[in-house]
Amino acid sequence: MREEVHRVPVEGVKLALVLHLPERSPAACVVACHGLGASKDSEKYLLLGREFPKTGLALARFDFRGCGESDGSFADSTVASRVRDLEAVLHFLGEHPALDRRFGLLGSSMGGYVALFVAAKRPGGLPVVTWNCPATLRGLEPTTSADLSGVGPVFFEELCAGQHADAPLGVRCVLVIQADRDEVVPPGHGRLLFERAAVPRELVMLSGADHRLTDVSHRMEALARSLRWFERFLLDTAHG
Repeated sequence: MREEVHRVPVEGVKLALVLHLPERSPAACVVACHGLGASKDSEKYLLLGREFPKTGLALARFDFRGCGESDGSFADSTVASRVRDLEAVLHFLGEHPALDRRFGLLGSSMGGYVALFVAAKRPGGLPVVTWNCPATLRGLEPTTSADLSGVGPVFFEELCAGQHADAPLGVRCVLVIQADRDEVVPPGHGRLLFERAAVPRELVMLSGADHRLTDVSHRMEALARSLRWFERFLLDTAHG
């Protein structure tokens, strides 16, 4: 396994990206999308970077603009800008010689929400796994909550205009992983996401888990379920 560091250009800024490659190439790749105020360097994504290549899958983790080591302003980011960031990352990785242009998306919280919009726009779709992802942003208002700290007015202007207010309908190959004690995204969102997805689809409720999957056992279960999903829809098709 080897690790590469890249800077991905998008709209005049550059996004920080780390690519974890398995021994065998070219490989299918899963792109990990962090939550609203998180970064690619949280323990969840470092774990993915360690574990995915062991199965033959590459793992790319990156920072949305204004987050972590990426350029740009967090206060100016919106769901739409994050969609464009992820599309730029997929375009960049699509030209990497160690990857075979088969991609999956794994997103936690807002990262999962963004991943669903990108998958909905891709011809043929992409396999997606969401961890504690909202099904809608309607009713979200500026607050002093730590989960919305630093979010700028443009984010709420987009929401008030009805843009990206609800997760897209009919996305196929979606695995919804939802903590049943999520204190940020009510568990009902996971069930609604499942209902909005097209087959093949699956819903996994993690008993006793919180939003950030702080309990290691919950995090490892989410990891194992996610790996099985991507092995089914990426490795099986990639290697026959």
